[in-house]
Amino acid sequence: MPAARESLLDAAYTALLRRPWSAVRMVDVAAAAGVSRQTLYNEFGSKEGLARALVRREADSYLAGVERTLALPADTRDRLAATAEWTASAARDNALVRAMLTGCWGERLPAPSLSAVPSTSAVPAQRRADGPLPSPADFVGLVRDRAVAAVAGPGAGKADAGELARGCELVVRLALSCVVAPPGKSGVGDLVRAAWPR
Repeated sequence: MPAARESLLDAAYTALLRRPWSAVRMVDVAAAAGVSRQTLYNEFGSKEGLARALVRREADSYLAGVERTLALPADTRDRLAATAEWTASAARDNALVRAMLTGCWGERLPAPSLSAVPSTSAVPAQRRADGPLPSPADFVGLVRDRAVAAVAGPGAGKADAGELARGCELVVRLALSCVVAPPGKSGVGDLVRAAWPR
């Protein structure tokens, strides 16, 4: 039931925008998605399962945006600047992304355990959501590794790869610092362009 699952996740996200997660009721999520409460429980098992699936979806969406920005037809500095801008924008616009990237889960948000939970779900997407969720440090590594893979040229030596990895991690950490303390007029992209060697 992929369509029902997405509708339920959309309904849960919309409910979360309106009220704290503790006040989100499963019956209301099911009704907003136009499915039965039993369908919701069949898909997610519990409210915790729904929370994990919602967090997993938002994490996947953020990482897909990272990959899109790294694939832009531009030079390395501009692709890394676009990735940093995407990170700051995604965190500004989505409280779940901000919480995942910073580790600061407010009382309005679900705060699922980052470690895997036992899963008996027959739904593959839920089994994946029940697996470990990325921590802020995991996100740094995931984005850094994607950036290195996207910008590394053919024939780069080990020393070059190590330097590139350090530079890409610096860009990721710079972007995350802008999530916590937004820059002034110049913006995160300009900071990255200034920090990245030509």
